[in-house]
Amino acid sequence: MQKCMEWYSGPLARKGDGMAAMEWSDLRVFLAIAREGTLGGAARKLGQSQPTMGRRLRALEESVGQRLFQRTSEGFVLTDEGAAVRRHAEQMEEEALAFQRALAGQQQQLEGVLRMTSSDWFAAHMLTPVIAEFSRAHPQVIVELMTDTRFLSLSRREADMAFRIRPFDEPDVVSRRLLRMPYGLYAKKGARPPQVGDGIGTGLVIMDVAFGDMPDVAWLQRILPRAQVALRSNARDVQARACALGVGVAVLPRPLGDATKGLARIDLGEDPPSRDTWLGYHRDLRQLGRLRAWLDLVTERLGS
Repeated sequence: MQKCMEWYSGPLARKGDGMAAMEWSDLRVFLAIAREGTLGGAARKLGQSQPTMGRRLRALEESVGQRLFQRTSEGFVLTDEGAAVRRHAEQMEEEALAFQRALAGQQQQLEGVLRMTSSDWFAAHMLTPVIAEFSRAHPQVIVELMTDTRFLSLSRREADMAFRIRPFDEPDVVSRRLLRMPYGLYAKKGARPPQVGDGIGTGLVIMDVAFGDMPDVAWLQRILPRAQVALRSNARDVQARACALGVGVAVLPRPLGDATKGLARIDLGEDPPSRDTWLGYHRDLRQLGRLRAWLDLVTERLGS
């Protein structure tokens, strides 16, 4: 991205405003600290050391003659001057990223890096077999698959394609429904099934509080109102493993639950709610050859 910024002549690059010597690498450090709130988080984001981030921030503040952050016990908070710099820096970033996307979108050869992001269980049980097939057909394409509970930004090229359980609301993102995922209720194989409308003595393995609005959580609590929460986790593989070890019952995606040893699907007369899975990519990449090839294959293999 450094090369993409050499042509920029926006508000932070004009001579006479005290920022003529500022480089894009400095602004990447600034934006990372502003977004992460700590030097450690920013260092991990950029793949640098925390002391290096601290030195570069001090040098940046000296070059502009302003304090850009207030250091607090909770982390780094933008000053008014820092907030003004952030607005301009993000404009520069967006122009550079748009330039990168435009260049990438013109590449038709099936080589290079293709970055994707999804939840951990979907990556392991749904995407990995398709990626293996894709890699055999296109060995010059390097696939990077990132599993993260955060929604990575497609606009900032944190990923080329993302798979999510809800429609995309990012501007300039092409979004389509990929499939309808069935869910089932699972318990340790051989365990006595709970009684519908009761559930006393039954442990529940559910999503953590950050995902408490998931429909499977509400369904479990309605079907088994007297059951007690035994484990919360935002990782479906953890839920499946805990369920197989007898911690409690869990609502799991069918491809995961059916493939986990030691689990049995139980029928309480009503299936848990299913969920749609959506895929999205930035519209500037719609002509990218390797993305189109992957989109065709994953839609053919998983689409419904």
